[in-house]
Amino acid sequence: MSEHFGTLSDGTPVHRWTMERAGVRVRVLSYGGIVQSLQVPDRHGRAANVVLGFADPAGYLAHPGPYFGALIGRYANRIAGGRFPLDGLTYALAPNNAPNSLHGGEHGFDKRVWEVTPVEHGVRLSRVSPHGEEGFPGRLEVAAAYTLEADGALRIAYEAVTDAPTVVNLTNHSYFNLAGSQSGNAGGHELQLAASRFTPVDADLIPTGSLDEVAGTRFDFRQARKVGAGYDHNFVLDKGVTERAEEVAELYDPSTGRALTVATTEPGLQLYTADHLTEPFAQGDGIALETQHFPDSPNRPEFPSTVLRPGEVFRSETVYGFSVR
Repeated sequence: MSEHFGTLSDGTPVHRWTMERAGVRVRVLSYGGIVQSLQVPDRHGRAANVVLGFADPAGYLAHPGPYFGALIGRYANRIAGGRFPLDGLTYALAPNNAPNSLHGGEHGFDKRVWEVTPVEHGVRLSRVSPHGEEGFPGRLEVAAAYTLEADGALRIAYEAVTDAPTVVNLTNHSYFNLAGSQSGNAGGHELQLAASRFTPVDADLIPTGSLDEVAGTRFDFRQARKVGAGYDHNFVLDKGVTERAEEVAELYDPSTGRALTVATTEPGLQLYTADHLTEPFAQGDGIALETQHFPDSPNRPEFPSTVLRPGEVFRSETVYGFSVR
């Protein structure tokens, strides 16, 4: 089901698509590929929205920095100095997170209006990112299919092709609060994460290049424990890059019994505890679990590659599953 959701400042209409299956209802916007709401039941069968968002486009336009629920690209996370080399050339990007480029630049995929077409049990979003958009090379044809599985799991499947060598790293930037989007701090949620290593960062949140063990540190979530605060870090998933989405994380809210599982084909997961959120939300009101390749991979040949070349097809998949206990 689709409906008019509002207009952007230039008059461009924004539409909202609603999908419902197995007691789960998700609403997706044509603007930014945003997951605007995601309603799931608690242990008593009471439904609540478990992602942070806004009731109209004005909210997203007024608060673009947190990237609420958005489809992120061309490159999720940070690229050091807003520059990267590829095939002997150096490409300059917008330093929108000075001195670095973050989440695709000033006008990344999160600020674009996507073409939306219905597919079985969901919708497919698509657009063409022209050569040079935000400094990235190559004309990129990109699509993301949002579908609900028979058990109510939300599957996001990304695809992209290019006519020139480029870099691609796509993710969804939803902030989860399993107690409900208006319930306050989510730091009491419990997280289990199948990651024995993480990528430590410098003062600008750029990876140092090392892959440190989590054992004996505050980054060890191999056994479920409260999330707390103070995280904006990439975890190196034990499974690595896989052809099929494999479960790597579980987030659980003891107060409602809601549990969220995350399965992905990606090699990394960025845990962000929203320590910089401001009104109308507050610090820690949501937890982002961004499946991805590692930050600054275009400048780190030792990291899994994010290079996409003509004739290749970029594919990535993440599945958010829901249950209660």
